[in-house]
Amino acid sequence: MQATTDAARDIVFISKATPGDDEFALWLAPRLEAAGYKVFADILALEPGDRWRKEVTRALQEKSIKMLLCCRESSLCKNGVQEEISIAEDVSKELGDPRFIIPLRLENHKKLFGISDLQHVDFVGSWASGLRDLLEVLERQQVRRSTENVVISQEWENYKARLAIKVEDSPETLMTNWLRISSIPDLIRYYEPTGVVDLSLMESVCRQSPFPTAVHLRGFFSFATPQEIEVDFAGVGRFALRSELDLLEFLDKGSLARDIRRREAQNLISAMFRVSWEGLCRSKGLYAYAYSSQLGFHVTQDQASLGKRIAWGRQGQRRSSMLRNKAGGKVWQFGVSATPNFWPYPHFRIKSRVLFAELAGKEAGAVFADADQQHRLRRTICKGWRNKAWHGRLMAFLEVLSNGAPYIDLPLSNSALLRLDARLIPVTSPVTTVLPDAMPDDAEELDISTLGNFDVEDDE
Repeated sequence: MQATTDAARDIVFISKATPGDDEFALWLAPRLEAAGYKVFADILALEPGDRWRKEVTRALQEKSIKMLLCCRESSLCKNGVQEEISIAEDVSKELGDPRFIIPLRLENHKKLFGISDLQHVDFVGSWASGLRDLLEVLERQQVRRSTENVVISQEWENYKARLAIKVEDSPETLMTNWLRISSIPDLIRYYEPTGVVDLSLMESVCRQSPFPTAVHLRGFFSFATPQEIEVDFAGVGRFALRSELDLLEFLDKGSLARDIRRREAQNLISAMFRVSWEGLCRSKGLYAYAYSSQLGFHVTQDQASLGKRIAWGRQGQRRSSMLRNKAGGKVWQFGVSATPNFWPYPHFRIKSRVLFAELAGKEAGAVFADADQQHRLRRTICKGWRNKAWHGRLMAFLEVLSNGAPYIDLPLSNSALLRLDARLIPVTSPVTTVLPDAMPDDAEELDISTLGNFDVEDDE
């Protein structure tokens, strides 16, 4: 007789301790799936907090047809395991299945109240023989399975691979993709017209201004002085300075006088800072490309010819990386997008981009207009780039943007600027991941499995 007639129950639930039973669960679960059983183990449901515990409880209470209990002294004393045993005992009574819990003895252990009378499956001598006996038990008890559409989750192997990365208890310096804002103006100003003006003309002049402005109600925000506004907006009308706001306080609290909340203030300043970044990139002759959410700016032949290496790094640690090259009959061109952020402190977050164009003779032709084609080329051509390659190209890009200076100045008006450090912010991790890193400093440009070896790609 089948253990339950509830058609919704088709899961074999593995109750285990973390991390003590992880190795065994990762070994057992895919073998049960290969035999046609659906398996649940919390090793693949690692979301912390109530959401994780609720999902585990729901799987056991509502979906499980059997619970396989990993039994060893260190596991059975865990609070989480004891909670699952208690829930399983209730489910056993609800289903009228006294064999709902199947203990798997992994080590000799003391008897535990509630499960001491249950017949266990012995895995002590051999996991292989224990699996054979377990499969026989599941078959005798007619636990539901499907051999027609066997699916073994790849996540078991993925999790094993993550466990294979060793961690050492020593600090490690890592590099972020953040540029610190080292200097900002003290004030942001709000201007309103003193008489009748064409508001649409005012908005047009604000959009076309070489410096960032933000239209708000009948006026606009700017970092320019009243004298500069008088010159820049002479063809629109006369404007008066209505308020000068402390910029950091504005970012932190907004402005009651201007009916602007904190989040709106941060969005407004972020947009103005981004306009200034984009203006600088255009002034450098970088190529602007519209991605789905923002502009990216890419190096062209005006900054670097194909295969040219751009030196970067401090004295004594100088390296070089390419920002443009040929690959697979196409031309790739490195670039970035930048997003201003104010938490936990003001900075720009940089995202690396790669743009592909036709190869016309020995230089780049037209950029491919099809976004799907761009995506496919990134997935294929860039998949061989190692972390060092991405980091090197980003550092080389910043070298181009800063002209080798230790900072990048973004003009906000003729008299105000935003200053960024031209070096990425490093952070220190309290632990170190032990990963192979035998690649020499410039190997990303020499390994023919990646981009960068100009001569090899030129011969293909």
